[in-house]
Amino acid sequence: MKLQEKITQLKREKNAIILAHYYQRPEIQEIADYVGDSLGLSQKAVEVDADIIVFAGVHFMAETAKILNPTKTVVLPDLEAGCSLAESCPPEAFSKFVNAHPDHTVITYVNCSAEVKALTDIVCTSSNALKIVESVPEDQPIIFAPDRNLGKYIMKETGRDMLLWDGSCLVHEAFSIDKLLELHSAYPDYKIIAHPESEEHILKTATYIGSTAGMINYVKKHSDQKFIVATEAGILHEMQQVVPNTELIPAPSKEDNTCACSECAYMKLNTLQKLYDCLLNESPQIDVPKDTREKALIPIERMLELSV
Repeated sequence: MKLQEKITQLKREKNAIILAHYYQRPEIQEIADYVGDSLGLSQKAVEVDADIIVFAGVHFMAETAKILNPTKTVVLPDLEAGCSLAESCPPEAFSKFVNAHPDHTVITYVNCSAEVKALTDIVCTSSNALKIVESVPEDQPIIFAPDRNLGKYIMKETGRDMLLWDGSCLVHEAFSIDKLLELHSAYPDYKIIAHPESEEHILKTATYIGSTAGMINYVKKHSDQKFIVATEAGILHEMQQVVPNTELIPAPSKEDNTCACSECAYMKLNTLQKLYDCLLNESPQIDVPKDTREKALIPIERMLELSV
């Protein structure tokens, strides 16, 4: 049997479900039961009726699934699949930061560790960040972490003054403004769409700014147009499935790499073989200590309640 067939058979035998992020390899997206962004995956994790969750994404995403499903087995194809943004916010340092500003409501982007979520009042994703921030009374000071670019974007959109943690995503900071402008000059009829984790000078060029799911929906609604897409290049697989006749170009990276686009090395650690192995062996498993899980669950549930 082909590897895909073996995975499908194992899923049936073990009552397992595969959740995958848009930034995963195409072959993983194609075998997944659900493909989505951070918010969609969190919402799907709540609905899961399976004994095993195979999370084809990165560590913090699998942790979130475990927090929401403590009695289920959650496995990650490669335990080294981390996140540069999550790593930019160490729990010990963030705890000191929060304690130094006790009067602030703490909002953290879902791209952080379970320990950081446990120090949080409300979690958000790029899909609902504006709504989450606007749910806090205007006279209430806010700490926003860990992504400074997303925080700056929200401040600009809402007019709120927030205290930002100085973290960032290497993938979304890898776009070259010079190469992007050069590319746009060569393709002037292509609209630029960008993820709000990108730097401000990239966002200024964009016709549309939104989450991965938001970008896909925007392209779907404007399928008669052409686009330069400024987010992790893995999104192009799903995007092209949705709008097969729409012309899409990945935004150029500062790096002189083979695809000239920005890719997350962590996301690409997961492979079809590793996915099969982790389902077969039910390992490596994700575990979150009970105390951390219970504290982290509260801000995640608050986010989900506000995202209905």
